[in-house]
Amino acid sequence: MKAKLDATDRKILEILQSNSNITNAQLAQEIGLSPAPTLERVKKLENSGILKSYHAVVDMASVGLGVCTFVTVSLKGHNKDNIARFISAIKQIDEVIECHHVTGQADFILKIVAPDIPAYQNLMLEKVSNIEVVDNMQSTVILSTFKDSKVVPLP
Repeated sequence: MKAKLDATDRKILEILQSNSNITNAQLAQEIGLSPAPTLERVKKLENSGILKSYHAVVDMASVGLGVCTFVTVSLKGHNKDNIARFISAIKQIDEVIECHHVTGQADFILKIVAPDIPAYQNLMLEKVSNIEVVDNMQSTVILSTFKDSKVVPLP
């Protein structure tokens, strides 16, 4: 269901997407409301599920995660049980930072991070390929990233 957002809600979302550390007082000043109704609007956006969470963005290379890959995964059978088993297993692997159920030749696309190629290879051999319902995997190593925006364009 599409939420009804007015211009002030959209402005709040735009500001919080670019700076989630902004204080309520600063946010209120930027949108032209007093702090109390600003906080009320933010809480409404959170409670409705439009604002899902707030995160710090970590530079992966700075913390020793030098390899990032996309992996397409095909399952042995595309049925509800296999999908549930795969998702359950993937949720237990911390290095899998994204998992998307997709259309096309593969069933899932994963985004995986690792310190280096040997660690990535070990992760794939010991964990991902050992998921019983996995039939086929194709890896693509990310060489460079030129855009990694977390800001959603608001229609």
